[in-house]
Amino acid sequence: MKFHELAIGSALMAAAVAWHTNVRADTLDGKALFVKNCAACHQPTGKGIPGAFPALAGNSFVQGPARDPASVLLKGRGGMPNFSGSLDDAEIAQVLSYVRSSWGNSAAPLTQDEVSALRTDLQVPPASHSRFGNKH
Repeated sequence: MKFHELAIGSALMAAAVAWHTNVRADTLDGKALFVKNCAACHQPTGKGIPGAFPALAGNSFVQGPARDPASVLLKGRGGMPNFSGSLDDAEIAQVLSYVRSSWGNSAAPLTQDEVSALRTDLQVPPASHSRFGNKH
């Protein structure tokens, strides 16, 4: 193999590692998780779609006791799927902390430990990160 081929191969490998690292880092960003998992229904603005998907902006349920919206993400409710299989406890804490502090909301963030304890209380198995982990 020639030197320039090795250099190109090394550069590609470094880029792939950096990309993978950044993708995993994004999964722990609440806003990125919201955009990926929630915005299609609840809209990027958190205003929802009247008559179909509730607004999260200014929503007293979202800003109330953290256990309540966390339970919905872990177990689902009505037409909302559960995300217990596709999001781990840290990711659920991140996305809910983002929602609880965005669009004028001012509720306290959640911790991974709080979500883990709730998952145990609700007897919900750990996340598998399967793309088929939730109902949608």
